Amino acid sequence: MDLRQLEIIRAIAEAGSFTAAGHKLHVSQSAISRQILLLEDELKTPVFLRIGRRIRITPAGESLLQLSHRMFQDLNDTVAGISDSQETLRGTVRILGGMTVCLYVFPTLLSEVTRQHPGIDVKIVSDSGDRCLQHLRAGTGDLALLTLPIKDADMVTLPVLQEELLLVTAAKHPLSKKRKVGPQDLADQPFVMFESGSNTRRVVDEFFATSRIEPRIVMETENVEIIKALVRSGLGITIVSYQSVARDVASGHLYCARIEGKPLIRETGWVYPKMSRTPRAVEEVVRAFDKVRPRLRLAP
Repeated sequence: MDLRQLEIIRAIAEAGSFTAAGHKLHVSQSAISRQILLLEDELKTPVFLRIGRRIRITPAGESLLQLSHRMFQDLNDTVAGISDSQETLRGTVRILGGMTVCLYVFPTLLSEVTRQHPGIDVKIVSDSGDRCLQHLRAGTGDLALLTLPIKDADMVTLPVLQEELLLVTAAKHPLSKKRKVGPQDLADQPFVMFESGSNTRRVVDEFFATSRIEPRIVMETENVEIIKALVRSGLGITIVSYQSVARDVASGHLYCARIEGKPLIRETGWVYPKMSRTPRAVEEVVRAFDKVRPRLRLAP
């Protein structure tokens, strides 16, 4: 038995026939059949059962298929480990996140990553949390910075940030004149909010429920810049993280305040697929983030 025969077993199982497996491996159907016959002769037991034009894997074949998966995974991990041990990190790493982190976290992070590893090509994708998870599962993304919790069993989550969500109004809004803003002050106010379904919106909705507030929502959007524009225009107020409004507050275009009582805390973390070995590129991005985290403007 050799690696080529194990590769053939896996190709047949995935393709569904000897002919299709031959096309996949770029060899003839007769070469595939010959290798399986040699293997069955060596083991003295069938690996596949031929039923007309269809095939069915036997228990012995299933055991060899699992062995094939393990051996080729170990082989891939070993090759990747050798490549990762090289001093220069090259290739592409695809980082995902919502619009807020793409606008206010990733620019600082990318600057640090490319400074440490000038040979790496960083791609950024802005999307909803659910879509980011789909990218990770499809292999079109490497890691994502998302609002937690993420409870999917096939994902690793690494909490890295806790942010207080603040009330944000136009600079001359009546609430900006109050020394303290309590939950009762928010009744009957028009709100511009993140769309329902996001973890950030869940935190705010829980606050509304526990404070017995029925918010009057005039608009929902995932675009934080649209939220800020509407709030600046006086069309509503909002509850968002400080880092998304820090510059606007400093320039006097917006006002922010803590809501008296229970703090509204949003936890953010890295999310990436579970695998036998974490890619070095993912580890380096997480390590770079740890360096830039103190420079992020997370609180007033």
